[in-house]
Amino acid sequence: METKENSKHLEAYTAKRDFRKTPEPSGLGKRSSSNPAQRRFVVQRHEAQNLHYDLRLEADGVLKSWAVPKGPPLKLGEKRLAIQVEDHPLSYASFEGTIPEGNYGAGTVEIWDEGWYEPENASTDDDILDDLDKGKLNVILHGRRLKGRYLLTRFANEGKDQWLFMKIRTKASREKTDA
Repeated sequence: METKENSKHLEAYTAKRDFRKTPEPSGLGKRSSSNPAQRRFVVQRHEAQNLHYDLRLEADGVLKSWAVPKGPPLKLGEKRLAIQVEDHPLSYASFEGTIPEGNYGAGTVEIWDEGWYEPENASTDDDILDDLDKGKLNVILHGRRLKGRYLLTRFANEGKDQWLFMKIRTKASREKTDA
């Protein structure tokens, strides 16, 4: 649900943008699902100064966001650097377009993958935020390209914004190899 309280999460986002000059969405959106276990995620391919991908997970009325320079991990055990960036409005999940030169993030944004995710050890937004504060979030992604278990874990001693994003073994595949 959209609330004024969520706008405080978007202060960094709005401070970096002049919405008279960029087509990016400025406002808050509404929850995508009435089922709290199904939150939306999107990965956007962002051809800016440097090509990268942006992972965005719906939580607490915003999209928690990470820039992934080499793209999301596709194979089991692959690890990717993920740099946490400012929260984005929920409406950014459907954004595609070109951010004009001279604006923050100038370049082309397209949706590379989208779907919904299940937080494995969290049932509420507060639980997800708590996991993120602790620096470890396990999710199951249900997208067109990204499917299965993934882990976001913050690097120790590297600052709060440096994370590792990796595809991890599913419980079912672990049971098969343990048998």
